[in-house]
Amino acid sequence: MSEYKNIPPVPQPSARSMTRRKFIKRSIRLAAALMVAPASGFGYARWVEPGWLETVSVDVKLPRLPQAWDGMRIIQFSDLHLGFYLHAEDLPPLVATINRLQPGLICFTGDLLDHPIDRAERTAAAKALAELHAPYGKYAVLGNHDYGGRPENAASLLSEAGFQVLRNGLARLEHPGGAFCIAGVEDSVKGIPDLGGALWGSRDEEFKLLLAHCPDFALTAANFPVDLQLSGHSHGGQVRIPFYGHVVTPLEAKHFVQGMYSLNNGKLQLYVNRGIGMSLLPVRFFCRPELTVITLRSAQSAH
Repeated sequence: MSEYKNIPPVPQPSARSMTRRKFIKRSIRLAAALMVAPASGFGYARWVEPGWLETVSVDVKLPRLPQAWDGMRIIQFSDLHLGFYLHAEDLPPLVATINRLQPGLICFTGDLLDHPIDRAERTAAAKALAELHAPYGKYAVLGNHDYGGRPENAASLLSEAGFQVLRNGLARLEHPGGAFCIAGVEDSVKGIPDLGGALWGSRDEEFKLLLAHCPDFALTAANFPVDLQLSGHSHGGQVRIPFYGHVVTPLEAKHFVQGMYSLNNGKLQLYVNRGIGMSLLPVRFFCRPELTVITLRSAQSAH
């Protein structure tokens, strides 16, 4: 068994490449640009694309995935930001869509709340998310916005909805053909992620799925025996310009913005989900909200 517990928590840099103030200033400039754009373009970004959910299907071949888990279907969703421009009443259609996809495993990668919500909204959200069903369970981590009030608010809501919230923790799915480990770390911006602590209890040779809200945490995860990391946080930039790409991304989403990435000569695969909700500005442009269907394939798979 690995001695991961002796590895200290990942240190947090004292100087960030972009402060929150700079991020807000850029967002204000972006908002100004959208306001002077043609009315049809702004209307599309404000009222059409935010509700136009895209389901993205990805097959991921993973050398260490036991043959017994070949074909495992994971549904990943992220960044609801409840209380901003998404509310509990918007969740039942999303839940129905996820259930129709018949997931084996459901993973939520953070930012459930944008800010504290009232008791009625909280109850309705928990009731809606409780209707999500997957035979191998529902797992979640917290995002930076979940720390806006107290992180326990988001964690308890997710727990009431039947999610196992992994806060530098580990869950194991047992099978005679090999274990499937699911680790989750605290947020990189507002929390203290401890991947060594999260992996305590697993073995080097076992397959490991990591849930980490911030995609740039993959630069740390690449130094550990992690096979696949699922992240959100970036919103894909939320506004993307054709032939240019994203305009701005938040802290800890500078290296990896959306889609699939391969690190450490393919030993770590990273998928970054664009999220469901919105942050700071209630717009999406060439960056639709995303629901991801990830099918895991072992190295022995014929697919």
